[in-house]
Amino acid sequence: MDIGIDGRMDGGATVNLGAVQNDTLRSARFRLEREAHWRQLDELVTRAEKGGAAALGYDEVRNLATGYRQAMNSLSVARDISLDRALIAYLESLCARAYLVVYAPQESLGGLMRRLLLHGIPQAVRRSVLPLFIGFLALILGAAAGYRLCTNDPSWFYTLVPPEMADQRTPDASTDYLRSTIYGDEGHDSDRLAAFSSFLFSHNTTIVILIFTLGVFLSVPSFILTFYNGLILGAFFAMFYRRGLGYDVFAWLSIHGVTELAAIAIACAGGARLGLAVLLPGARTRKEALRHQAHDAVKLAILAALMLVAAAFIEGFLRQLIQDPLWRIVIGWGMGLFWVGWLLLGGRESKASREAVR
Repeated sequence: MDIGIDGRMDGGATVNLGAVQNDTLRSARFRLEREAHWRQLDELVTRAEKGGAAALGYDEVRNLATGYRQAMNSLSVARDISLDRALIAYLESLCARAYLVVYAPQESLGGLMRRLLLHGIPQAVRRSVLPLFIGFLALILGAAAGYRLCTNDPSWFYTLVPPEMADQRTPDASTDYLRSTIYGDEGHDSDRLAAFSSFLFSHNTTIVILIFTLGVFLSVPSFILTFYNGLILGAFFAMFYRRGLGYDVFAWLSIHGVTELAAIAIACAGGARLGLAVLLPGARTRKEALRHQAHDAVKLAILAALMLVAAAFIEGFLRQLIQDPLWRIVIGWGMGLFWVGWLLLGGRESKASREAVR
């Protein structure tokens, strides 16, 4: 299109008046040639805003996408040849509304959550084999070290376990007292159990947030914190095992620990993803690698949070209400099978879907 504005600023007052007249005519012709398309796009966008894209037919959706591209082109041309500002403002508003209709997610919050749970989290877990290995390795190594240290010398228990966490469960306590802490004599008052569950969730969430966020520092703090949680676990188990309560404490730990400890390891894996992005960015810059890895890392953190909610409920209610060690083991490891099944099988494409993509 010959817009013909070159040189008009160099002439006298008569030339400028002619240029203004030319602009007016050009603006009118520009509007006349495209106004029908704009009105059609405006109508489609209005209907989509009221009833969603599902309210449009196939041809209308195709016209919506085509009209959006034409409107963007018109806006670009209008800006270049400095047409009247009211027209430019109208086109900017129309293009912004059309952009939201064409590109903004059309799913409801429930749909987004369903997609996250059914596809996003399981797929992110399967893409995180190495970080998960790091997380579980830190926990297992810590537990083995804590168990070994406290088996050889029980005084290590006082070094590894904070007094407020031990709560009189120490190597100096009697066997009967230690057994009573496993089976307990709580009154099972629902309000007390709810408060206990809330406290456990808050405490564990603080630990998991620390483990996840500190992973950005090359994964080292995440590994150390997870290793330390493993040390405490191993120290506790060694103390009970020395008193002949190994099976009982295993059941006591299983009912909530399978979910809770896995959540800690998964949070460590999320932190490890951030740390690996900083340490080994590959072809990307560290900033780009961190942004790329953050997508899966955040999903792992969300998974850890969900598991902590489940663990707090189990620890706050079921562990107190169920005293049979066998049932504690069945529930704990049953939950473990549920998590593994969900994360391994969820979000996989069917054979028909893969063939459709091909």
